[in-house]
This record gives sequence, structure tokens and C-alpha cells, in this order.
Amino acid sequence: MSLRPLPLPLLLRSLARASPKPTTRTLRTFARPRTPHVRQVRLASHTPPLVRHFSVKSTADEKIEEITELYATAKDEFEIAHEETTANTVYASDDRDAARTELDNLTAAYRAVVDGPDKELAEEVQRRVGGRIRELENAVKAMEEMAMHQD
Repeated sequence: MSLRPLPLPLLLRSLARASPKPTTRTLRTFARPRTPHVRQVRLASHTPPLVRHFSVKSTADEKIEEITELYATAKDEFEIAHEETTANTVYASDDRDAARTELDNLTAAYRAVVDGPDKELAEEVQRRVGGRIRELENAVKAMEEMAMHQD
């Protein structure tokens, strides 16, 4: 693997932007072609196993990606509702309803996978995203209880 030196005009322009006055030593250092380290050459020439050439997502990854998108939406709605509820604004009730709706959508998608026929898929999804969903459910419950005590 052979690396060519940088063209002098490009090198001068880059150095002029980087430092106010490049020295001749700096110019010689940057103009000299660099040879890669032996370890980098070995890694670059290594071909990964054939399985890595395929970019097929597993069913678990697809389901987790779908649930993660729903989780992000539900969490955003929860954060908005929590801010409005804490400030006790006029919009707090509607924002809590929106947060509850998004949480219900998330929970339904999660339950469909966890209660589904594929137990291995259910365990993988439950292991990877179950904790976050329970945490969000508890946060929404706490927010709704806080709102009841504010009224």
C-alpha cells in the first residue's frame, strides 16, 4: 500500500489555515508520504467472515428498532407532559393524555412481541428493552398521581 504525498498547494493552504506561519520542517514533515504501521496493514488485509458481508437484520433487531422508535416518541411526550404538569399549565391535561396514548401504543407493540408465539424473540426483546419500558410506565404513573394531587 503506497501513499502519495499531498500536493504542495493543498498542503500550503491547509497549513496556512492551521497555523499562522508554517516552518520548512513542518512542510517537509507533512509532504513526506507516511507508511502505515504493520498492524494497520494486517487489519486492512483481513477479510471478515462471510456472514458479515450480509446486512440482514434479525427479527429481534427489527422488532427492537420498531419498539425503540415508539419508546422515543412516548418519552418525548412524557417529558413535555411532565414539564407542563410541573408548571401546572393549561395544556398539562392534554399533554398527559398524549403521553398516555403514546405509552399505550408502545406497551401494545411490546406486549404483542413478548406474548407472541416466538419465545426466543420474546426473551431477547424483553431483555433488551423491557427495563426502559417499565421505567417509563412508572414515570407516567407517578406524573399522573402528581397531577391528581395538584388539583
